[in-house]
Amino acid sequence: MNRNNFFIHLALALVLVLVAAFAGQLSRWRKQWKNQVRIVPATEKKVPVTSEEIALGETRNFGRPEVLVKFKSGVSSEAIDALTARLRDRVEDRLENAEGWQAIDDLDNADAASIVAQYSQLPEVEYAEPNYEINLEETNAGPLVPVLPHDPQFNDQWALANSGQRGGKQGADISATLAWATTTGNDKLVVAVLDTGVDYTHEDLVENMWVRPATMAPYHDNELGTIDDLNGFNAIDSAADPMDDNGHGTHCAGIIGAEGENNVGIAGVNWKVQIMPLKFLNAGGSGSTKDAIEAINYVINRKKAGVNIRIISASWGSTQKSRALGDVIRKAYENDILFVAAAGNSSVDNDRTPHYPSSYPNVISVAALDRNDQLASFSNFGVKSVMIGAPGVDILSTWLGNEYEEKSGTSMATPVVSGVAALILANNPRMSVEDLHKRLMDSTDPIVALKGKTVSGGRINAAKALE
Repeated sequence: MNRNNFFIHLALALVLVLVAAFAGQLSRWRKQWKNQVRIVPATEKKVPVTSEEIALGETRNFGRPEVLVKFKSGVSSEAIDALTARLRDRVEDRLENAEGWQAIDDLDNADAASIVAQYSQLPEVEYAEPNYEINLEETNAGPLVPVLPHDPQFNDQWALANSGQRGGKQGADISATLAWATTTGNDKLVVAVLDTGVDYTHEDLVENMWVRPATMAPYHDNELGTIDDLNGFNAIDSAADPMDDNGHGTHCAGIIGAEGENNVGIAGVNWKVQIMPLKFLNAGGSGSTKDAIEAINYVINRKKAGVNIRIISASWGSTQKSRALGDVIRKAYENDILFVAAAGNSSVDNDRTPHYPSSYPNVISVAALDRNDQLASFSNFGVKSVMIGAPGVDILSTWLGNEYEEKSGTSMATPVVSGVAALILANNPRMSVEDLHKRLMDSTDPIVALKGKTVSGGRINAAKALE
């Protein structure tokens, strides 16, 4: 063997020795590792012993507890933990002020019914039930959907739904169609129209007219005597018949409560309501303070007798202040009756030149707007004394002899607000007059033309008033 072959064989021998030594050491390492670590098959799972071990050992996210379990008196917390751990569950919460009740989370996510059945069979358990889901009771799942009546002349009632007809501004209305998605009125609510009377036989009003209940005694006044007030009150003649011989009161009544969805004429702000006619203005449109007071006294008397009368709508006025009239309006307010009045049609600032009854305290005074959300050229205003604006130009409503006519004035804006007030009460019958007053003031859309012109600076929004 030559020298080169000798060195090659020596190197190979050394390599074999080193490989054998490494293999031996590797075998010893494997034995030591096997003694320290248990290999767990993929299908095997270590079962924890306690709820605390479950909480530490599980890496998954816990769901909400599936069941509520009431354990019998005397079963300790430790026993409950051991029992739930054995069933692969955990106590998610021990419910305070509900003695014995535990919220249990099943880690296998079994259905609640099967878990309830399982726990109900255990001798330690008194009762088990699902952890029921609870949801909000919402009346509207989404935005309000406009409600449109099928009365043939409704499209001409821009104040209720302004689509831009006759050159108007789209949306310059009181959002009546959205309000009607909540309520269209209440036929148990009474609104008094203090005016020239009302044609209570009109085809679009007859079903919404107040009639004295058969169980109620006729009206009696110590000076006026007994009056058979079947259809309302006539203060001019101290008589029973408040039939309108001018048309103005009938027009105002239709704005408040012409019957809606009857396929006749128009729709009022309220489709259902009771209109109480009060006549103190004659065929020429004039009357006296004394007769106005007599009519308001009648309303207060009927309210005390049980009539659900909450609003007086007054579309008239004077620059003469009467303390007596102011006192009786205050008395009506104290009897939970809201007084709504026209701001006047003289284009003047009522802060400087007061207009009555709109300038008395506790009165909702109303300015008039046109179909473009502009203050009507004739309308009075007053940043301190006129409360709110409403549509009052070219307003279509009921008229004498089953007719319909367009009229303009703060006289027309006033019953719009009275009608919205009636919708609010239809939706919330027990609302106080103070809260009703505030709700109206808080339910306006800001109008540039009314900024610095009225207290609210806005146009009444019926849908907002019902939110």
